[in-house]
Amino acid sequence: MSAFSLHPRLAADTWPLGQLAHSHLLLHRNAAVRWFILVPETAVLDFLDLPEPLRGALIDECARVAAYIREEPRFTRINFAAIGNLVPQLHLHVVGRHPGDPCWPQPVWGHLATDHSYSATEVATIRDCLIQRIGLTPNC
Repeated sequence: MSAFSLHPRLAADTWPLGQLAHSHLLLHRNAAVRWFILVPETAVLDFLDLPEPLRGALIDECARVAAYIREEPRFTRINFAAIGNLVPQLHLHVVGRHPGDPCWPQPVWGHLATDHSYSATEVATIRDCLIQRIGLTPNC
C-alpha cells in the first residue's frame, strides 16, 4: 500500500490530533458539537468489508473516544456512523450530542449550520486529554 494520504475534504474540515493503534484521530473544526473522526490506513472503502480483527479494533477505538466524550456531563448521546457518501476514504464519526445542541434532535450531517471554531489552545487541551486518557500518540 502506498503512503497514507488524508482525503482533502477531511483535511480541510478537521484538526489532526494524532494516531491510535489502528487509525488517525481527527477533530472536526466545528466546535458546536464534539465531533471526532477516525481514519484507518486502508484501501477498503466500506467499514463492513474490513477483515474482522481490524473491524473489531476500530470499534474498540471508537468506544474509547466515546468514553472520553462522555466524561463531559452535557453529552448525553453518542452518534456513530461510517457514511462515506461525500468522502470515499473510509472514516468513522463519533459525535457527542445533547438536547439543545445546534441541530438536536436531527443528525449533525446536513443540519449543523452553526460554525463555532476551536482555538489552538482548545485543540491542544483536547489532544493532551486524549493522550492521557486513551493513549493517543500526538502528531509530530
